Amino acid sequence: MGSQHKFRFGVQCGGEFTATQWRELSKKIEALGYETLYLPDHFIETVLAPLPAMAIAAEATTTLRVGALVMDNDYKHPAILAKETATIDVLSGGRAELGIGAGWMKVDYDALGLSYDSPGTRIARLDEGLQVIKGCFRGEQFSFSGEHYTITDYTSVPKPVQSKLPILIGGGGPKILGLAGREADIIGINPNLRVGAITADAAKNASGDETLKKLDYIRAGAGERFDDIELQIRYFVHAITDDRDGFAAAMAPAFDATPEDLLGSGAALFGTLTQMIDTLMQRREEWGVTYIVVGNDFFEDFAPVVSQLAGT
Repeated sequence: MGSQHKFRFGVQCGGEFTATQWRELSKKIEALGYETLYLPDHFIETVLAPLPAMAIAAEATTTLRVGALVMDNDYKHPAILAKETATIDVLSGGRAELGIGAGWMKVDYDALGLSYDSPGTRIARLDEGLQVIKGCFRGEQFSFSGEHYTITDYTSVPKPVQSKLPILIGGGGPKILGLAGREADIIGINPNLRVGAITADAAKNASGDETLKKLDYIRAGAGERFDDIELQIRYFVHAITDDRDGFAAAMAPAFDATPEDLLGSGAALFGTLTQMIDTLMQRREEWGVTYIVVGNDFFEDFAPVVSQLAGT
């Protein structure tokens, strides 16, 4: 399969930070060759809200791109999200990405008293939200009438600095990945979290065979534009180890998986630095995935891989 895209790397940052710590972390991520800093968008077990933290990270750096993995469409009206993202893009000199999804983490909805609608309803609402966001990004007056959103003679300002502010959609099921294929510039290939929480079978749902199915869902939605889409994986299990097989055997029971499942899982990346580089090269060839994201608990150890592969 391969890919026309070059490798690039991001860090998803969670946890509690002071203002000084956050700025220093952003600068270190940039200095180590990562292209993008991401934040989660959750209310449970998450500290910093993504949009203001994105703005501060952009202010503290000069080339680092900023975004979220991913904003939940149900938490904020899409026109408001578009305006706030465009503002960050303008003030950062064109360094914003808009990551967005249909929402999945049920405990957030429960805590805020939001209705946790069926996946089909949430995805349909996201589909409409994307039409609103794209209308806003054009910076021209438009109207939109749907089941979930109505926009009347509205011009959103400011207009993004980027001629095409990248939209990233993450997901793991056929409907959301089909929508992403139609609408996204970047697609995050995730485990399919059908029950609204991360469960032990996430690693198996990210197996090589499952990933190939997900690529088919994307391809069906994308049609002729498939090759233009940048494919991304956020690795949740990552470790540097000289005993790759032993690590897989030790970790597999926690994921209700076999060691072979874990070794082939698109949610896991471990081994020596050389083995991880070989794995990423192989997955670019087999899956076309070139945009690699790790957590802020691993980005310093992973930096030699970034140094070798970024831009290649």
